[in-house]
Amino acid sequence: MVLNSNRVDHFVCHGTTTTIKIQTDIPIMQQSTPLEIHKVRLPPQHTTLHKLKHSLSEIFFPDDPLYTFKNQTWCTKFFLGIQYLFPIFQWGPHYNLLLLRHDVISGLTIASLAIPQGISYAKLANLPPIIGLYSSFVPPLIYSLLGSSRHLGVGPVSIASLVMGSMLSETVSYTQDPVLYLKLALTATFFAGVFQSSLGFLRLGFVIDFLSKATLVGFMAGAAIIVSLQQLKGLFGIMHFTSKMQIIPVLSSVFMQRDEWSWQTILIGFSFLAFLLIARHISLRKPNLFWVSAAAPLTSVILSTILVFLLRNKVHKIAIIGELPKGVNPPSSNMLYFNGPHLALAIKTGLVTGILSLTEGIAVGRTFAALKNYQVDGNKEMMAIGLMNIAGSCSSCYVTSGSFSRSAVNYNAGAQTTVSNIIMASAVLVTLLFLMPLFYYTPNFVLASIIITAVIGLIDYQAAYKLWKVDKLDCLACLCSFFGVLFISVPLGLGIAVAISVIKILLHVSRPNTQVLGNIPGTLIFRNVNQYREALRVPSFLILAVESPIYFANSTYLQERILRWVREEEERIEANKENTLKCIILDMTAVTAIDTNGMDTVSELRKMLEKRSLQFVLANPVGNVMEKLHQANILDSFGLKGVYLTVAEAVADISSSLKPQP
Repeated sequence: MVLNSNRVDHFVCHGTTTTIKIQTDIPIMQQSTPLEIHKVRLPPQHTTLHKLKHSLSEIFFPDDPLYTFKNQTWCTKFFLGIQYLFPIFQWGPHYNLLLLRHDVISGLTIASLAIPQGISYAKLANLPPIIGLYSSFVPPLIYSLLGSSRHLGVGPVSIASLVMGSMLSETVSYTQDPVLYLKLALTATFFAGVFQSSLGFLRLGFVIDFLSKATLVGFMAGAAIIVSLQQLKGLFGIMHFTSKMQIIPVLSSVFMQRDEWSWQTILIGFSFLAFLLIARHISLRKPNLFWVSAAAPLTSVILSTILVFLLRNKVHKIAIIGELPKGVNPPSSNMLYFNGPHLALAIKTGLVTGILSLTEGIAVGRTFAALKNYQVDGNKEMMAIGLMNIAGSCSSCYVTSGSFSRSAVNYNAGAQTTVSNIIMASAVLVTLLFLMPLFYYTPNFVLASIIITAVIGLIDYQAAYKLWKVDKLDCLACLCSFFGVLFISVPLGLGIAVAISVIKILLHVSRPNTQVLGNIPGTLIFRNVNQYREALRVPSFLILAVESPIYFANSTYLQERILRWVREEEERIEANKENTLKCIILDMTAVTAIDTNGMDTVSELRKMLEKRSLQFVLANPVGNVMEKLHQANILDSFGLKGVYLTVAEAVADISSSLKPQP
């Protein structure tokens, strides 16, 4: 069959199906059998309650988490519910000594990393070092019962620690009022947990998706540089250092306090920093040597502590941790701060750190789950991390989540279940009960070196370069987030990142893509004429496709853009002296939804084009769009010849009526 408006042989109607045979001097679409024009049907009718239930199910339960409960007895449903809430009961009955051996090895391995990191990250949050160890004991135990990731290593994380420290320090100084500062940190942790668990319980995890990868790449890189520069205080032995987090005040503070520089601290500190960076580089180049970078922090702590102890009578300028209290986590529910002028600060800090830690924890969990071919339930993870932080706030812990560095070590060490977190927590418990006096002479410069080594991996320049090559708008968002953190502040940098993500969404929503379609010769396929050079425009037709829902945010733009397409097509036809434009076909294949504004736009376009003697038809409106157009009585205005199943059928049917039959 050949389709074109030049000549029509015959046009026969057969009930709901129309058969067309057309011949032309210029082949557009060729097919051995006649093309059938199918009737476009409405989707099955359902009650309003059924539609609402279906919509809510698709929004909040896309993974159908309760499918295992279907057609089960009440007793079975009860046990399935226990397993759903506590995943440990799913794999616990099948646990064996072989799995235990792997988990013990991985648990002890990450403990060697968790202990020095816990102390270091607590100082990053301007909290007592012991709080970091407390946060590496209780939260992993809670997560091992509630979490669904087998490889997530739980504990304090650098970015959340930095943000908490910077946000609280802007209003309250730890050195001037340590009790109030600690209360605010614990209260912020409580609100972070409430926020996280609420997102999971209400299945609102899509909220964290507003932090796009591009903005997170920039934010993480900027925060990593700020964190690293802040550690110059420990590496240079500076006693009086700025509390500001911007790059200019930090660098100014480093060079303005040159009289406080300690050559002993600089020499030994940078030596340990080089050792840690070399260990990290070895593990990156040879993943089977992961234990090198895992053991390097604890090795550095031990060696530096022994060195400072031996030189204690000769070196007085090296700052040390000092005495740390022995014993398990003291209860802290009585320290939660719910009344007072700083409550808003605690809530704001909790929300920000909660979002950051949740984003990192879920991303890390899903990454390693994909490597081992199992699924991590994002909403269950939110509840697990949230309850973990609520319990932590009542046991002298601050915000914790899944750490990428610990999880990577845990994975490479062969962890099989969350028992590795229990082993790690047990090792931390032994440290809290018996080994705390050994940290007395641990120097601050080694903690600074550990922090720098840990956060340097957050500077992903390769991802930034890829953004530049693939999407310039994403790269701009990345750079704005990066420089916002460096030159304004970490919290405002995060705010800029979120704002840019929202603006990007609004741009895509309000300015959707439209394109002109042409026919691939010899087929019934229509594609973008700018993408496919072989795609030919059909004479007298302008075929347009809209690649987004049509609703209030973009309806005006689409109306203006379609009218512009029509004007440009008429100008092109006049310049090339082609057949006069007769019909505009709107391909709605990619229009997944439409609201009242969108329906008004479609109706207005039809009226405006008909006044210009142009026919306007729709092709392939999807089910819910078709249903809404029908309910709004817009389909009636289009008539039987106004809506088609495919673009090819629309061209075939309308071509037959453009010229009288011979």
